[in-house]
Amino acid sequence: MADRSLRGMRLGALSMQSEEGVVFMERTEYTYTCTVCERDTTVVFAADAEAPEAWECRTCGAEAALVVNDKAVVIDHSDDKTPRTHWDMLLERRTRPELEELLEERLAYLRARRGAGENPDAMLLGA
Repeated sequence: MADRSLRGMRLGALSMQSEEGVVFMERTEYTYTCTVCERDTTVVFAADAEAPEAWECRTCGAEAALVVNDKAVVIDHSDDKTPRTHWDMLLERRTRPELEELLEERLAYLRARRGAGENPDAMLLGA
């Protein structure tokens, strides 16, 4: 058993595969300037990839615009969707009277289950 051990070897720490004969993809660097803190962020993409107009700033997390010919690209936000809340999506499926009716049914079910019955104040007082 001792003759087959791999002593002195950091298993998994080092790769036994060399980079000899590997041809890397062509790359292109793009620079993005933050609209808030005005810092530059450099991102490397494959040469045949299309760079997005906006990127997240690594420093402050705000939107950074792509720089082309020493000028930042103007980002068009006219097609952006406004974020919808859960309430907005719920109102797309049901009307307010339907929601109030469902709420009353659910509250009646919970009150009956807790044994509060007709007296909703009993629940609040802990009786």
